[in-house]
Amino acid sequence: MTRQPGPRASRRTASPVLLLLAAALLALLPALSVLTAPGARAAAGDPTVSLSKKEAGKGGEITVSGSGWRAQALLMLLICGQSTPERGVVGGTNACANADGRAVTTDEKGAFSKKLPVTEPPKPCPCVVHVATVTGEQALADAVFTVAGHPTADLPEQTGDGKLAVLATTRLEGDSSLLTWFGAPPARRLVFTVGNLGSAPVKDPVFEIGTAHGVYAPQWEERRWHGTVAPGVKARIELPVELSAGAHGDYQVSLRYGQKVLAEQPWGVGRPWGVTLFWVLLCLVVPAAVFRIGMAVVDKVRPRPAGSHRTRTPATRRRPKRRGRTGAGAGREATTAPGATTEATTNAATTTDPTTDATTAALPWFTPDSAPSENRPRPTTKGQT
Repeated sequence: MTRQPGPRASRRTASPVLLLLAAALLALLPALSVLTAPGARAAAGDPTVSLSKKEAGKGGEITVSGSGWRAQALLMLLICGQSTPERGVVGGTNACANADGRAVTTDEKGAFSKKLPVTEPPKPCPCVVHVATVTGEQALADAVFTVAGHPTADLPEQTGDGKLAVLATTRLEGDSSLLTWFGAPPARRLVFTVGNLGSAPVKDPVFEIGTAHGVYAPQWEERRWHGTVAPGVKARIELPVELSAGAHGDYQVSLRYGQKVLAEQPWGVGRPWGVTLFWVLLCLVVPAAVFRIGMAVVDKVRPRPAGSHRTRTPATRRRPKRRGRTGAGAGREATTAPGATTEATTNAATTTDPTTDATTAALPWFTPDSAPSENRPRPTTKGQT
């Protein structure tokens, strides 16, 4: 008698298959989690830029879109000449239409979309739409674009197989002048030593000096060094660095050759206290001058009391006539002109009389006959005989 297979037997034969399926699912879980994670693909790739039009004329407008950027990052959109995505912006930001650029902030997924007006860059085409971060970690991307009607020229020749590298620590040399204390642009010289590690000489290399303040990205300026660095030879290079007028605080000076940053150097710039002193003095002098002018105006236009318009009696006024004068003295005073001065009257009064002593002056209120004399008897007092 044979035993028929029951449900227990079928369960025993199916258990190995279930174990294999469970093991396969466990092995696929990490891959599935990576594929379904939000933003994983954008984080793994480089930032990208796309354009609504590949060619447009001056005065037109294009839409610039991008993805794969850092979330909530501030970006700058520029149309640059003398540039290609392979070599980048050869002339730096000096080859871009900086005045007509646009700024945009990415969303939480690192994407953006912004309209950009079409303008002619200062350098001839080939042109690109250059997108770069303004704050935080530096990132950039370029998209080929043609400005219709704009001149076209070949890119500058590359220096061959030459490769420059900084061999010593960079430093800033120079001192600030007295004018810097009053707001003049601070200036220094960036000194460094480079060596040619390639197999071809590098002639007249073009470096880029970037200055950054705070969290902002560096603003690059092109600096050409005139000379040739032979293979295996080092050279000492000095490049001028200048900030804007009134700049102060902590700055970061960067050196870039091609698309590679060779060195960075901090620079602490003091505050221009002369400008502060000027404004403090201006705030003190101007109110004082305005106050003085206002008081003078008030004194000029205020009402005067009654009778104050009359002029004061002059100091050389005529002496009033004395009463009770007789004889020659009265005659002399009567003959005095109304406009005679006090000095003339005094001179007339001090004239000498020929009948008296030459050293004795005749007083105006005594006549020669009534003048006191020692020979005359003294008057008796009351009660004397």
